[in-house]
Amino acid sequence: MIASFYPLLRRAMTGLCLVIGLISIAACGSSRSAGANIDDVGANSALKRVLLFDREHDYGDVDITVFEGRVMLTGTMRAQDGQSRLVENAFKAPNVVQVIDETVLAERTSIGQGFEDSRIDRALKTKLLTDRGVTSRNYKIAVSNGVIYLLGVARDETELSRVLNLATSTANVRRVVSHILYQDDPSRYTRSYN
Repeated sequence: MIASFYPLLRRAMTGLCLVIGLISIAACGSSRSAGANIDDVGANSALKRVLLFDREHDYGDVDITVFEGRVMLTGTMRAQDGQSRLVENAFKAPNVVQVIDETVLAERTSIGQGFEDSRIDRALKTKLLTDRGVTSRNYKIAVSNGVIYLLGVARDETELSRVLNLATSTANVRRVVSHILYQDDPSRYTRSYN
């Protein structure tokens, strides 16, 4: 029995090393460290776990986007007290320095709009990946009801302008909301709520 445990343990450790290696490689090509990537994954997982066990409110139409400890919440909530609880829960996640609440009080997103939001998301990610003037790893995207929400870090005004133009030129986008900071912005690591 113990002999059969070691191959499973070896596979699990190999998988963990592979994930850490991929995160490290991704961090090398961006302005982010491997530690920041791991912290963001941890914060995202912890927040999803907290929301899963909160039986008072329905968070099924909320998207969580994390970049450098900045948590952006998008989607819809049915009640204001649920919206407030969502923000409180977001601050409970480890390594969170800022919570940006972009949720709206409304009914759940329709299936058709959900498909359209996914299409917009894929289209913009493809544009960012193929634009040589943009470091795509430095940006996170959330799309809700035709609105693109951007989170990340721009090297300079030129790159930020490119990203915003790519977003606004994507078909069927109603609006673009930017929470992109510049690389040298001191507020990148300051705890706050927007």
